[in-house]
Amino acid sequence: MFIKEAYHDSLLYEESALAHYIHHLLAEKKISLDDDISKLNFDQANHQKVAEMIRNNVLGFHKIRIYSLKMNKKDFIFIFAASEQEAIQCYTKAYHHAPLNCHESSLDFQFTRGNGVISFRDMRKDFDSFPAIAGYYNKPYSWLEA
Repeated sequence: MFIKEAYHDSLLYEESALAHYIHHLLAEKKISLDDDISKLNFDQANHQKVAEMIRNNVLGFHKIRIYSLKMNKKDFIFIFAASEQEAIQCYTKAYHHAPLNCHESSLDFQFTRGNGVISFRDMRKDFDSFPAIAGYYNKPYSWLEA
């Protein structure tokens, strides 16, 4: 793997610390995008500078996660939000009661939509503002629940 791929992945998966470290080391010319990942040495970085970059969010990360909020025994709402509290507030505003629970889900979870398959990470691109209700899920009846 090359630095270029690691940097791309850190941006794609919103790994803020890693992305800022690579960005810093590239700017300081301690590494290049075509270097092998084995050349990535965090000891070469100015940790204070990188911490400041992260604090100032130089790369513009706005991490949006996906949360599953339980309405009742069988129904769930998925909400894109920056935090669990924000997801709960969005749910409460939309449905006029608190959810039974709220859990962060994986953005990489794939499900069927129409005739294809999509992940929450890809679906998030369809939204311009957050928090946003991504969808609804009804758990099918099971004979074990009878």
